[in-house]
Amino acid sequence: MDRLKGKRALITGGTTGIGLETARQFVKEGARVAVTGTNPKTLDAARKELPGEVLIIASDASDVSAQKPLAQKVREAFGGLDILFVNAGIVDMRPIENWDEAGFDRSFAINLKGAFFLIQALLPVFANPASIVLNGSVNAHIGMPNTTVYAATKAAMISLARTLSGELIASGIRVNVVSPGPISTPLYSKLGFSEADLKSVAASIQGQVPAGRFGNPSEIASAVVFLASDEAAFTVGSELLIEGGMSNL
Repeated sequence: MDRLKGKRALITGGTTGIGLETARQFVKEGARVAVTGTNPKTLDAARKELPGEVLIIASDASDVSAQKPLAQKVREAFGGLDILFVNAGIVDMRPIENWDEAGFDRSFAINLKGAFFLIQALLPVFANPASIVLNGSVNAHIGMPNTTVYAATKAAMISLARTLSGELIASGIRVNVVSPGPISTPLYSKLGFSEADLKSVAASIQGQVPAGRFGNPSEIASAVVFLASDEAAFTVGSELLIEGGMSNL
């Protein structure tokens, strides 16, 4: 229960789903934790729900100009940073003919661009050693219809883990990525489907998972804890697929 004792961690998109569960597990493992989000309701709910003195920060993951102020808040609160979990992201599923430039840019801004510039802003704040864990997706590995842009953003994150590993390891910063399959989180309720259509989509997705179910946020969070801990000190530039065998079809 003390695998992260004394470590300082930042989780983007940490007020719901995988991010919130990871924050819980980080606190249980002894870390000091800061989480970000944009929705006032979920920010307030996380403030009430998370144990201990978790720092709750309103910050827009898509806004490049917001990343340096976020890094400064972390420095002021913690003095440095040992762990970054880049979890903030959106899933926008639509046929290719329904895409416009604004939607395309929004997906890349939230899922990739903001994350890249947050890492850049945090470079002077990271301790040596430190761990960065990026949130990828099984969709980067499979040809699921209607996920062209989402899958592209996640493929870029997986590539970023490999390239940044080579660039940052000399500074003691390990970079790895977890790539979940379908997970039972509020994310799917944000896709704009009716309740009936959402159930149909969920059933269709579940049918593609050999394990026969959606994953749980705790299963992803446990993997992030491992990659963030000193147990993974020799794990660099790796991708951990947690997807019930979905990519093996």
